[in-house]
Amino acid sequence: MNTRKRTKVPLLSRLGTASALTAAAVGTSLLTPWAPEAVAAEAVAAAPGMDALRVAASKKGAPYKWGASGPHRFDCSGLTQYAFKQAGKKLPRTAAGQYNKAQKVPTTTRTRGDLVFFRSGQSVYHVGIYAGHGRIWHAPKTGAVVRLERIWSRNVSYGRVG
Repeated sequence: MNTRKRTKVPLLSRLGTASALTAAAVGTSLLTPWAPEAVAAEAVAAAPGMDALRVAASKKGAPYKWGASGPHRFDCSGLTQYAFKQAGKKLPRTAAGQYNKAQKVPTTTRTRGDLVFFRSGQSVYHVGIYAGHGRIWHAPKTGAVVRLERIWSRNVSYGRVG
């Protein structure tokens, strides 16, 4: 029988530095207590999305290459396709194809792990994965790398992969 007294260890200490940095990168707060029912609802709604978000974040710094879908180089839809494939979900190859397949989500109910589609008129020209707090993980353009960036446009739509 274990007679050692259990002591409370701060969450940050239990997670470790690397996990804390990853949690910060994907928008998780380590210091804010969450209502269990809110966390459960978000987890059910976006379980594949959260896994895909973690995969995308792990590719930070990978170079952009048009037409590339990983594992070391990506274009925008290649990154999202790769991330969701690692999460067990199949997506079409292009941003427009992913837009057509995703379940549309209003801005008011978007959650981390949802896809963010950038539009010009009726055309979808870019996609990333919503990281919370108005930011996305994406592969932006030639000469850039996979990175976390603030959403720069109002012409966006959100989609969830189920």
